[in-house]
Amino acid sequence: MSLIPSFFGNGRRSNVFDPFSLDVWDPFQGFPFSSAVGNLPSYAGETAAVANARIDWKETPEAHLFKVDVPGLKKEEVKVEVEDGSILQISGERSKEQEEKNDKWHRVERSSGKFIRRFRLPENAKLEQVKAAMENGVLTVTVPKEEVKKPEVKAIDISG
Repeated sequence: MSLIPSFFGNGRRSNVFDPFSLDVWDPFQGFPFSSAVGNLPSYAGETAAVANARIDWKETPEAHLFKVDVPGLKKEEVKVEVEDGSILQISGERSKEQEEKNDKWHRVERSSGKFIRRFRLPENAKLEQVKAAMENGVLTVTVPKEEVKKPEVKAIDISG
């Protein structure tokens, strides 16, 4: 069991077995031949880092908090949507830098392209009150939770 976290991620909890995550794992990612998922074009590898935007999902007593690393993106380049009444979708695009004819690139490590992440929200999510804010390259999406109503307990007098 100790191999699973290091195999599927960098030691952090993976969402591979999380029923709320809708991410698709491609077992052939990184191989020189085309992908098994959707036969992605050959340029798909250049978007790998953006396509796998890192997200933390934390649940507090009041809300579900999603923190997404989107360094270098403006809020206009990121979209937060709720689909089908229960799916949170976070997407965006980083444009490729314009190449000038006389430019000589020594290294290209920053990724460009589109990313999309989808999460099935639990039934207690207040979808009409979802809020999003971006600060210092981190998008924070707050999904408030409905209060769990405690059942009323009525004491019954015992006669006799």
